[in-house]
Amino acid sequence: MKETGTDQLRVPYDYVTPDDWAPAGFPLGTWLADQRKTHKAGRLDAGRVEQLTGLGMVWSHQDVAFEEGLTAARAWAKVHGHLLPPTTAAWDGYPVGTWTKNQRFAARTADTIVQRQQASLSVPSSAGALAEARRAALEEIDPGWCPVWDTGWQRCFRLIQSLLQDGGVLPVAAGKVIVQGEDLGRWVTAQRHGWEQLLPAQQWLLDNVLGIEPAEEAERPVRRTQDDMWALNLRAAQQFHAREGHLRVPRKHVEHLEGSAAVGRQNGAGEPVTVRLGTWLDNVRKRAHKLTEQRHADLDQLGMRW
Repeated sequence: MKETGTDQLRVPYDYVTPDDWAPAGFPLGTWLADQRKTHKAGRLDAGRVEQLTGLGMVWSHQDVAFEEGLTAARAWAKVHGHLLPPTTAAWDGYPVGTWTKNQRFAARTADTIVQRQQASLSVPSSAGALAEARRAALEEIDPGWCPVWDTGWQRCFRLIQSLLQDGGVLPVAAGKVIVQGEDLGRWVTAQRHGWEQLLPAQQWLLDNVLGIEPAEEAERPVRRTQDDMWALNLRAAQQFHAREGHLRVPRKHVEHLEGSAAVGRQNGAGEPVTVRLGTWLDNVRKRAHKLTEQRHADLDQLGMRW
C-alpha cells in the first residue's frame, strides 16, 4: 500500500487490510512496525530489506519528517538567499521557520554534548542532538544557518551582504532600505553605536565584509548625569509655567524644548528635546522627601502642588 502521490510505504500503525483485499483483515500497520524493529536490531534478512525498500518502506518516520523539512528549507532559501527564516515563516504551508529553529536547537544540543565529552564530563543523554549527516545537509543549503549569535543579527548581516554584492550601497538611515521586513539602515546604526557589545567575530565581519565601522564619539548620543536630567526637566517645567501661568500639568503631557532651552540635545544638533513633564512631576511628588532644599525651592517658585 503506497500513499497516493508519493513513493513511500507509509502505513498507520493500526491499519488493517479491507475486506476486498487478499488477505483481508491483515494487520499491515503492526506487521510493518515489526519489520522496522527487526531491521533496526539487524535481524531482518537482506533480501526482505531489499523487497520492502523497493516498495518504498519507511524505515524511520523521523528521517521522512526531516527530509520534508529539508525540502521546504531548500525552497525557502533559494528564494530568500539564506536559511535564516523568522519563526513565523512558512513555505507552501510548511512551518519552515519553526522547523529550522528546532534544528538549530538540536545542533546546539549536539555541540554541548561534544563540549562536555571534551571536558571529560558525563553526558546524560544524546537524545535531541542533531546528527552530523543532517547538519551537513543544512550547511549545504547555507553554511551560516546556525550562528553562535542571534539569528536576527545574522539575517540582517546576510541581507546587507547580498545588497552590496548586487551593487547597492550600505544603508545608513532608518526607514530607507527595508528588505524581507528588516530595516537595514536602523540595524547598521545599532551596530555602529553598540560596537563594544559585539563579539570580536561580529566586529570582524562588520568591518571586513560590510565595511561598517564603530561610531565616532561625536556621533554618539549624549549620556546625561542625574543632575543633567534634573536640569532638563526643570527647564521644561519653567517653560510650561511661563506659557500657562501655572504648573498644573496633565499626567500625559509632553513638553517640547527648543532653542536655548534645549541645551544638551538628546538626539543631535538641530533636534528638539521632548520631556514627559506630567510623568516627571508625578514621580517627583512621590519622592519629595528625598529632594534637596534647592530642588524643592526651585519647584516651589513655580507653584508646585505637592
